[in-house]
Amino acid sequence: MNILNIEHISKTFGDKTIFDDVSLGVHQGDKIGVLGVNGTGKSTLLKIIAGQETADEGEVIFGRGIRTAFLPQNPEFPDGAKVLSYVTEGKHDPDGNEPVSEAKTILTKLGICDFDESVDHLSGGQKKRAALARTLVDPADVLILDEPTNHIDNDMALWLEDYLNRFKGVLIMVTHDRYFLDRVTNKIAEIDEGKLYTYDSNYSGFLALKTQREEMELATERKRQSLLRTELEWVKRGPQGRGTKQKARLDRYEQLKNMEGPREVQNVEMDSVGTRLGKKTIELHRISKAYGEKELIKDFTYILLRDDRLGIIGPNGCGKSTLMKIITGRLAPDTGEVVTGDTVKIGYFAQENEDMEDGIRVIDYIRDVADYIQTPGGKISASQMLERFLFTPSMQYTPLSKLSGGEKRRLYLLKVLMDAPNVLVLDEPTNDLDIATLRILEDYLDSFQGIVLAVSHDRYFLDRIAGRIFAFEGGGEIKQYEGGYTDYLRAGKPAEEPKPKEKTDKKSWKQKDTRLKFSYKEQREYETIDEDIERLEEKIISVGQQMEENASQYTRLAELTEEKSKLEEQLNEKMERWVYLNDLAEKIESQNS
Repeated sequence: MNILNIEHISKTFGDKTIFDDVSLGVHQGDKIGVLGVNGTGKSTLLKIIAGQETADEGEVIFGRGIRTAFLPQNPEFPDGAKVLSYVTEGKHDPDGNEPVSEAKTILTKLGICDFDESVDHLSGGQKKRAALARTLVDPADVLILDEPTNHIDNDMALWLEDYLNRFKGVLIMVTHDRYFLDRVTNKIAEIDEGKLYTYDSNYSGFLALKTQREEMELATERKRQSLLRTELEWVKRGPQGRGTKQKARLDRYEQLKNMEGPREVQNVEMDSVGTRLGKKTIELHRISKAYGEKELIKDFTYILLRDDRLGIIGPNGCGKSTLMKIITGRLAPDTGEVVTGDTVKIGYFAQENEDMEDGIRVIDYIRDVADYIQTPGGKISASQMLERFLFTPSMQYTPLSKLSGGEKRRLYLLKVLMDAPNVLVLDEPTNDLDIATLRILEDYLDSFQGIVLAVSHDRYFLDRIAGRIFAFEGGGEIKQYEGGYTDYLRAGKPAEEPKPKEKTDKKSWKQKDTRLKFSYKEQREYETIDEDIERLEEKIISVGQQMEENASQYTRLAELTEEKSKLEEQLNEKMERWVYLNDLAEKIESQNS
């Protein structure tokens, strides 16, 4: 059953084409994730569907009686409204009353418990969560959500996943959270160069299907080029007559010549840039910080290692950003000491964009940091770096006010990197960055010669980049876990300690051995993992060769593409285990020496 149809939508802003004759049918039960590089029109598409913006051409047609609810990326709030009245305004339960109980439940799940607080007094993140609660209360037939996972912590994300999985209506959303996309959506709509591609799958399936589509497009292009060469040779020889066959071949040549091949996929490009980091990095010695009676950080000590990849997690308001500000020298601890090495150069990517005056041109915003930057490939100008970050020459001379929210975040990230830091502090880097840019950032961090600290609620991002997790666990306590976010979950959130027994049998008491050691399974895995990795690499090379040999056999090519994707996923998992096991082996050896 069709809930709504998007029919032949076109939209331009100035000389930029956002949508070019785009259509999409939305059916009952569809849960659609909208993807695309920042600035390609994801938020615009949602606004058009929600009726907040009009298309230049085409229309959106809803089924009879269909109700929609829209969460914009940057909601607007009435002056002086109280939280509960704002959330329930215009909403009614089956008895015609305001759904106060439902609103309170959802607000509590989203970490807002003072229902009589003025919306004006809420933080930016709390305001977005209040707007999300308003959208979810008395839900409509179609939920349209723009970045619902921004400003929610991991527990809230899990609750929202469950809520949306149980939701019976249609969901259309933009989010950067790849685990969230994978677990909630059943269809992906990708905006690319003004076109819309749909995939009947969640995020994992989309990655495989997109790879398959691009491989097939390249195979088709190779075939077209081959035919074009054949026709060109015939044209050069010149037809002896002007019969029907000769004219048909000339027409065919012109048609092949004028066909467009697949466009090269545009992605952000990053070279590893930075300055040398000496032996002395940043040392935190018994630091503490409190606001009033609320103790955020209590007696915390840690010395950052030169290749540390640290993920910082915890509920909203627990002190994560406070810790980052103390590390970067923007805030002093109440007690304790922060010692920073002479060679340390910090790049701080804050939650909110800094110093982005609307009248400044894009190129001047970057040149304010540096005209040139040294990369492994040589010197690169600010303009060239902007092009690598998908800011075309014409865009570089436009004011910042013309950029989308996501484009501003991408530009801000470039400004941080242009300063060539050797310690990168990323405070919620995934907010408003598109998935394509996040993937490139993750790849960049793999080769970054320095320290990375990331505060994030993005579970996928933390799994991808973190080698150690610091979790805020209440009362100012910060606990260390080895591995990424999933490893932290496996280690288990701290459970309540069992109450001690009144009597202890002294004869049966034995001191627990707290030294690190391999389990039997880990020992076996450690001994064989190098050979496992080598075998997987050989298989990937073999499958790649088969793909080249079967480039024109679409069915076989699709099978091989899927096989290669699975092998690469297995290899990534093995490499992550290799890092973990070798790190553990070093620690075991050091404690035994």
